[in-house]
Amino acid sequence: INKKNMKIICVGRNYAEHAKELNNPVNESPVIFLKPETAQNQQRQPFFLPDFSSDIHYETEIVVKICKLGKNIQEKFAHKYYEEIGIGIDFTARDLQSSLKAKGLPWELAKSFDGSAPVGKFVDKSTFEDVQNIDFSLKKNGQLVQSGNTSDMIFKIDTIIAFVSQYFTLKKGDLIFTGTPKGVGPVTKGDQLEAFIGEMHLLTVKVR
Repeated sequence: INKKNMKIICVGRNYAEHAKELNNPVNESPVIFLKPETAQNQQRQPFFLPDFSSDIHYETEIVVKICKLGKNIQEKFAHKYYEEIGIGIDFTARDLQSSLKAKGLPWELAKSFDGSAPVGKFVDKSTFEDVQNIDFSLKKNGQLVQSGNTSDMIFKIDTIIAFVSQYFTLKKGDLIFTGTPKGVGPVTKGDQLEAFIGEMHLLTVKVR
């Protein structure tokens, strides 16, 4: 990935069961936040637990890589703006997020810190019969902790692209994290996370 000037756009609360597990309402339009390019780890680099949190959670998400410049994209054309799909982890400082939310403040400190958005290998979207019917999962130390299917998204990939492009010009290399299913939970030093799309093992993250 050319990280120069790329942006990471994230969708919160895009799976109803996950919204429920955090006691969040289901929104009428997508909840969007950004992560800077410094949130992306180099491949195979460990994730270092930050000093400012004692409750870092994993959130596994399907990631879409934008392949061309677009602004005010119509939903019916959104599929032309990405060719590859991958998987990533949206690391979240849950304790910090809770205190920020309680004060009505933005979440960025809890979501956008260095290394908080590792992304695995990308695969051509033609690999999938239907991008809105993709199984994906996360194992922590060999145990299955999250499994989801993109059919359960509240806002579909093309809807997200159309919505986001009203506000931000999408550029080649930008990444969209499309939301996490239920089953999020904490990580501790020494954990190993492995993320899968179907049977394809696309990302390993060691927690340090």
